[in-house]
Amino acid sequence: MSTPSGHPLFAESGDGFTAAREAASPWGPDSLHGGAPVALMVGAIERSVDPPLRVTRVTADLVRPVPMAPLRVVTETLRPGRRVSLMAADLYAGDQLCVRLRALLLRAADVPLPVDVVRPDLSLPAALPEASQPADLDWPFVAFHTIGCEVRFARGQWMESGPAFAWIRLRHHVTADRAPSPLQRAVAAADFSNGLSAVLPLGRWLFVNPDLTVHVQRQPEGEWIGVDAVTRLGDRGTGVAHSTLYDERGYVGSAVQSLLVEPLAEPIR
Repeated sequence: MSTPSGHPLFAESGDGFTAAREAASPWGPDSLHGGAPVALMVGAIERSVDPPLRVTRVTADLVRPVPMAPLRVVTETLRPGRRVSLMAADLYAGDQLCVRLRALLLRAADVPLPVDVVRPDLSLPAALPEASQPADLDWPFVAFHTIGCEVRFARGQWMESGPAFAWIRLRHHVTADRAPSPLQRAVAAADFSNGLSAVLPLGRWLFVNPDLTVHVQRQPEGEWIGVDAVTRLGDRGTGVAHSTLYDERGYVGSAVQSLLVEPLAEPIR
């Protein structure tokens, strides 16, 4: 199944971008789900990279909610290098900084390892997408996780408390005329971790992530990203969501989100 071209998550307008409703946040229709703008920023970084360098880590600080407003991305090379490089991308709405992203790049090369090096088991621990269950919840609102992506559960389900494994596939290009890159697919899916493995009821509790860090051991293949997620909460209004990322071949990388946790003053219905 190929990703529909349709309209993209972000339309280019002038020197910036305007988000479609398919990029909206589950916390409200006037802001964006974190996975969509992070994927947009990763695309801007990747277009500035020359092989053999490739992005192996992305850290995004979601400084404030990204509004449904004209956006612009500014990129910069912080540390140039042939083997190690550091790049930055900042997302603005007007003059307000919304997301600050840093990408670590390492050179990719054939480096044979000794035959006696112990390698961990990186095999797939769950059913493939075609054998997994479609998301079974009829959401009463439009958002990135409801219509922007296709979600299939190998373990767990929306609104089931605790760890879950879900396959996630972008339904749209991130920007027009460009198929999503493997890394864009990975970061967009990774930002689902806290929602997939929620231990508090969505609609009555806030457990939003002000950051996202993704490490990629190898470039994902295909359209589906598997997210094996677990949430752990502390007793001081914070928590952490961890996830292991897969494609249909096996292990791809990992992700972590810091969580701000508190009851909602007005429940979302």
